[in-house]
Amino acid sequence: MSSSGKEIVEGGSTSPITLSRYESQKRRDWNTFGQYLNNQRPPIPLSHCNCNHVLEFLRYLDQFGKTKVHLQGCMFFGQPEPPAPCTCPLRQAWGSLDALIGRLRAAYEENGGSQETNPFASSAIRVYLREVRECQAKARGIPYKKKKKSTSKGHDESTSSTMHFS
Repeated sequence: MSSSGKEIVEGGSTSPITLSRYESQKRRDWNTFGQYLNNQRPPIPLSHCNCNHVLEFLRYLDQFGKTKVHLQGCMFFGQPEPPAPCTCPLRQAWGSLDALIGRLRAAYEENGGSQETNPFASSAIRVYLREVRECQAKARGIPYKKKKKSTSKGHDESTSSTMHFS
């Protein structure tokens, strides 16, 4: 097994490939997205997929989320650790969505999609993720402050842990 967690199979060997955790997640996410497109009526071929389909997929995933996001009218809105349960919805956590989009963006290009037409790299997706992050932070009472990049010449240090797509 190589250091990356992958086993290289040569020729027509039928031995199984052991993938890294990241590669396994990426493959699973790619298959899930493909199944989502196939389940649409009418089915959407990957070649016709655009950022709107990706946004619909992200909203669809919310029903399987485990992160409580308090609504504006909830008495626990803005409290990081509410003292009691409430009826606010569960959603996908921003960090999970951000990581998912990163894996799907890579999988799209690995499966023959061009970087220029990658719907997972769309500015609409970045805007959506930013809105989810800010909404979830506000609902939990955690102010989100955009961190500034240093302006030292020839050396760009970012204090932000946010993954940026370009």
